[in-house]
Amino acid sequence: MKKLLLLAALLVAHLGTNAAPTLPTAADSAARQKAVLDSINGTFHYQTGLVKLPESLGDLTVPKGFRYLDADQSKRLLTQIWGNPGGESLGMLFPADRGPASENNWAFVLQYEGMGYVKDDDAADIDYDDLLKDMQEDTEESNKERVEAGYEPVTLVGWAATPYYDKGLNVLHWAKELRFGQEEVNTLNYNVRLLGRKGVLNLNAVGTPGQLPEIKGAIPAVIQSVAFAKGLRYADFNPDLDEVAAYGIGGLIAGKVLAKVGFFALILKFWKVVLALVAGAWTAIRRFFGGRTQDDETQPALEGPASEPEA
Repeated sequence: MKKLLLLAALLVAHLGTNAAPTLPTAADSAARQKAVLDSINGTFHYQTGLVKLPESLGDLTVPKGFRYLDADQSKRLLTQIWGNPGGESLGMLFPADRGPASENNWAFVLQYEGMGYVKDDDAADIDYDDLLKDMQEDTEESNKERVEAGYEPVTLVGWAATPYYDKGLNVLHWAKELRFGQEEVNTLNYNVRLLGRKGVLNLNAVGTPGQLPEIKGAIPAVIQSVAFAKGLRYADFNPDLDEVAAYGIGGLIAGKVLAKVGFFALILKFWKVVLALVAGAWTAIRRFFGGRTQDDETQPALEGPASEPEA
């Protein structure tokens, strides 16, 4: 409800009206949905071709079939429309035929973690079945704290794609299937990590398990599209000068390193939330503007949204 309230307010503000919204009828509901979503999609401007990544990290040659949303617009999308606190990123890669409010959409969010040089000498020795069991136990143990903090419990269902490390390209990628609370549809979280001299470039895609073939099929082109700047490549590592990360390949997968992508737990259901708001979240909108419903008489006061740790 907290997320619905925030997004309801944002959508109302986006439509540019100060009047109390009215409940759409069944006849015009679909048209209003399309108008709002098209309006949201139309506010963003994308790039293709060669893109210089922020912080002089390197270059992104936008892959065919994708388009790049720059860092400033991505922050606006992540924080103001999808309701994620701390939505800092280097930008986002969207499929060219879909926008942030399109049906069946997904995107890669780019971020950089300056954690130091990640040694990859443990990659060949990792038993990913054992690692999964450890991660499932850690996730289960953390659920008590999550619930006490007001968040849904999360279940790590298993690998949607078994971890794979390409030693030649120094790229690690894997996918997890997650279940949040009692949601009927599980969540897909596809992780790509490009190792560099001083840190790791993260590309995270969030979708549904049914989107796995599409997302997985895009991985080779996405990996090839990114190039670290000269002097920041993995091969440029200088053991006499450079800091070594506290974790290796196994630690990256297990999530032992605290990354800046903790807000991803809040965008898992963004499409469903946006659609529900446009279709008929009258109660949430009324509450934002100070109106009360019969249910409100027995409901506690609503608080602002808070971030969740990445599962």
